[in-house]
Amino acid sequence: MTLYEELTARGLIAQVTDEDKIKDLINEGKATFYIGFDCTADSLTAGHFVTLTFMKRLQQAGNRPIALIGGGTTMIGDPSGRSDMRKMLTKEAIDHNAECFKRQMEKFIDFGEGPGQAMMVNNADWLLDLNYVDLLREVGACFSVNNMLRAECYKQRMEKGLSFLEFNYMIMQSYDFYHMFQTLGCNMQFGGNDQWSNMLGGTELIRRKLGRDAYAMTVSLLTDSQGMKMGKTAGNAVWLDPDKTSPYDFYQYWRNVGDADVMKCIRMLTFLPMEQIEEMDHWRDQQINQAKEILAYELTKMVHGEEEAAKAQSAAKALFGAGSGEDVPVTEISEADITDGAADIKTLLVKAGLCKSNSEARQNIAQGGVTLDGEKVTDLFLAVPAEKLRTGVLLRRGKKSYRKIVLK
Repeated sequence: MTLYEELTARGLIAQVTDEDKIKDLINEGKATFYIGFDCTADSLTAGHFVTLTFMKRLQQAGNRPIALIGGGTTMIGDPSGRSDMRKMLTKEAIDHNAECFKRQMEKFIDFGEGPGQAMMVNNADWLLDLNYVDLLREVGACFSVNNMLRAECYKQRMEKGLSFLEFNYMIMQSYDFYHMFQTLGCNMQFGGNDQWSNMLGGTELIRRKLGRDAYAMTVSLLTDSQGMKMGKTAGNAVWLDPDKTSPYDFYQYWRNVGDADVMKCIRMLTFLPMEQIEEMDHWRDQQINQAKEILAYELTKMVHGEEEAAKAQSAAKALFGAGSGEDVPVTEISEADITDGAADIKTLLVKAGLCKSNSEARQNIAQGGVTLDGEKVTDLFLAVPAEKLRTGVLLRRGKKSYRKIVLK
């Protein structure tokens, strides 16, 4: 099976500009390609998994990845898939986020100077020094406003109002490809399927300005069976940073994906051989849970290492009665959380991160969704004694979210 055939079998390829040429380039290891990452947060999310593993697959086949950090484009903000304008970040915040991205990417991609080694570049290095009038004279005539207004990346924003700031994003992304084509020999761009219009803008700019061919391929977005993006939803993201999403919570996210989504995730995100995946396609009933455990373990191992993956798996099994419980995630509270020798159950739920607020905690208790050491909590004002907390209690919200609470 060629690399292109494997990417197709894994469901990773969405759209391509010239399939025959792209097949030849990546199968022969002759692609120097880039994927862009705008620095809108201080951590990548599980939604970036597809592109990170995609880069790794191509690099293993001899192709050279360029991880483009969007230090410049982040200052404008990508309108794709947004119903509102992104928050404007300072240059200092963007630089900090870029450093965080690099540390996380290094777990997937080999950076260095040799052949096939990945490069990391920041488009702030060329975009921030551009003179606006000079830019307009150089590339402005290559973009049709009529075509831009029809672009998929602007459609949702057009309904509520597209700012001129955001309208420039396509030009900036296209200029990135144009610049790297000339300076780094970058002949291909990959990105999410929602980036198709922006990517075509780059190939067209290169063709019109340089008379050369460049290529683009979109990678399938990671969506669940309802069509919702997985692991990247604003306000509910699953982060790669262990301080933002613990290895246990990361493991649990993938362990709890829907039955209809598990094999899609295994196919797109793991490096399990296709022969093994094809065999797993026939699994049913309890074997589906086994597939979810495999998915969760493989992805947690990639992001947090084998030791943390084993701990997370052990903790998850312990909570379902199949392990020792030594690795159950712990939340420590202090004497400041104790009043009259006890802690309020709602405070514990919020401190443990199981609920976002006291009102959400009350709602979960009222609905019968909270247990303490295996017993359902029915008292909205339950006070848990400090002496009990010193030895530790197991607090659960719903069927899948747990924390051991300990008073230190």
